[in-house]
Amino acid sequence: MIKIAVLVSGSGSNLQALIDANLSGQIVGVISNKPEAYALERAQRAGIQTAVIEHKQYPNREAFDDVMHQQLLDWGVDLVVLAGFMRILSAKFVSAWEGKMINIHPSLLPQYKGMHTHQRVLKTGDLYHGCTVHYVTAELDAGQALAQGVLKVSYHDTTETLALRVHELEHLIYPQVVEWICNQTIQHTSNGVLYRGKVIKAPVQFCKI
Repeated sequence: MIKIAVLVSGSGSNLQALIDANLSGQIVGVISNKPEAYALERAQRAGIQTAVIEHKQYPNREAFDDVMHQQLLDWGVDLVVLAGFMRILSAKFVSAWEGKMINIHPSLLPQYKGMHTHQRVLKTGDLYHGCTVHYVTAELDAGQALAQGVLKVSYHDTTETLALRVHELEHLIYPQVVEWICNQTIQHTSNGVLYRGKVIKAPVQFCKI
């Protein structure tokens, strides 16, 4: 059984979606860099171990990441899931977990890497928006995309309504991708990332019009 750790900084709605999904893997621990994160309470209610590692207590990013890395090793983690973890990870940490760490980003990558994606979509006037689950690499939001949730932007949408709609899609596709990794529907191999035994050429898409 794959052992999963979830890294959080805030409310943990994606963590809750993972908990509710009854994955074939096991969430063995949740790490937060913020002791007040509501995600910790969600984890504790589900009987999941938690660890608070406050980044402010460390002299630099690498020192913080080293402590987090050791905690993951102590839990015997196979897969790291970033769920609203608001820290840029060091190259050393990313390298150690490459192929074993995924993130969900609120845009249809490779469009709109970085922050403020909903505002940028509205400003550009795009017809479609959504979210992307991808492997984490040293380059920001540039790892292999595994799946995307796609929605049609409404004339009436605001930054706030788009954010809510995209969150709904995140809660749908993130648990699905994690389950695919758990049951080896998705595999990270030396020959590339495979989906159902074939190299992924484009992310699997879920649509909500």
